[in-house]
Amino acid sequence: MQDFVNAVNEWVWSPALIYLCLFVGLYFSIRSRFLQIRHFGRMIRLLMDGKSSDQGVSSFQALAMSLAGRVGTGNIAGVATAITFGGPCALFWMWMVAFLGASTAFVESTLAQIYKERDDSGYFIGGPAYYFEKALGQKWYAIIFAICAILACGILLPGVQANSIAESMTNSMGIAPSISAAIIAALLGFIIFGGVKRIASSAELIVPFMALAYIIVAIVIIIMHIGQLPDVLALIFRSAFGMDSTFGAVLGLAIQWGVKRGVYSNEAGQGTGPHPSAAADVSHPAKQGLVQAFSVYIDTLFVCSATGFMLIITGMYNVQDPTNKAAFLYNGVKGVSAGPGYVQTAMENIMPGFGSVFVAIALFFFAFTTIMAYYYIAETNIRYLARTLKLNWAIPVLKIVILLVVIYSCLKTADLAWALGDLGVGMMAWLNIIGILFLQKPAFAALRDYEAQIKQGKDPIYDARVHGIQNAEIWDEISAKYRKEFGENPDHDRFVP
Repeated sequence: MQDFVNAVNEWVWSPALIYLCLFVGLYFSIRSRFLQIRHFGRMIRLLMDGKSSDQGVSSFQALAMSLAGRVGTGNIAGVATAITFGGPCALFWMWMVAFLGASTAFVESTLAQIYKERDDSGYFIGGPAYYFEKALGQKWYAIIFAICAILACGILLPGVQANSIAESMTNSMGIAPSISAAIIAALLGFIIFGGVKRIASSAELIVPFMALAYIIVAIVIIIMHIGQLPDVLALIFRSAFGMDSTFGAVLGLAIQWGVKRGVYSNEAGQGTGPHPSAAADVSHPAKQGLVQAFSVYIDTLFVCSATGFMLIITGMYNVQDPTNKAAFLYNGVKGVSAGPGYVQTAMENIMPGFGSVFVAIALFFFAFTTIMAYYYIAETNIRYLARTLKLNWAIPVLKIVILLVVIYSCLKTADLAWALGDLGVGMMAWLNIIGILFLQKPAFAALRDYEAQIKQGKDPIYDARVHGIQNAEIWDEISAKYRKEFGENPDHDRFVP
């Protein structure tokens, strides 16, 4: 099984996908005039914009749901794995894919907002499958994506998160994987059977607290070794451009693993972020697009960097020799496999009795909330298919399946879990990135409209009909609602120059 999955992954994660992720991010960045820089301050202000309603969640709740999917085992175990196979410079390429990927996240999340609709309960719902059908006009393509998303988020990806939790709990506290499996399954069952509001509320509470706590502890460790920081930065940048004698041999692998783990971690272009983005109740699609662009920064530039700096500054990492898998170019951690064990060892050496346990707890919450987000994404795509197919049975089955996957993955080896996770990410990334390349026009039109209204001193409200956007009738209702709320005449056309 492992060999087969690895063989498929070599095709899915060929250099073509690596360079496609980088190229699309660069292209969108140039076309948006680097919105990730120009609107950085506004991204932060928009985090607290809006509030939850009977139709959707707030911008912050949508961000928390998105971060629940983004901030997971990839931020801890994934960074360690990338450094193992690509050297310290893999961290540089994770930064690059995050910086460029912020524009990609904006495009896909804005599209999700434009083409969202309501589900049977009246909540906003959307994602790539919805905008592929409504904007691209290719229902077959939307169905393929929905099926891939259900397989990836409902079966393949949760296993990575659950396996990492079990491994870290065993390493730090000696807790048997079977006990971890039971705890995760019980908590997850309670939340997913409570619906989108309970998922959003849980993510809103857990994600910011744990992310901040993890970053603070990492900063403390970095400050304790602050004298080494300039050398660490020099090493990262030197090796990123092939100028380091030790790690020059792994430059190609650094790009590959840095981009792969970067996409896995921040999910820009992967097609997962648009699902919670669509659930937000905002007055303009670009608002949530900018919020989601900022989520990429939080994930990679903050959390992943904290992990990477901590590993490199303490020397608690290994770099595998690409010509001999049994040898190492650098061997700082002996007897520990690539993953959360590196981070636990680093923290434990500096903070005995605390470090390893803290990483296990942080990883538990990071990975657990990610599994929650995966369930929501899988459910959203089942609801998409249920618009034309009789799938009343599918959502209850999904809940049972994802609980079984979690239990099974806690008891299996990490290698197979990571390989299956990579396969799921790769399939979704191929479909979504190609799709949004064809659908980018409405997203950038929304950005220009948003910027124009900001210059006029207005709190932007979106009107799809003014821009000639088809199949977005829900915005007639939303724009009228916000015009009334903002104290404007609902009949007044604020978009006339």
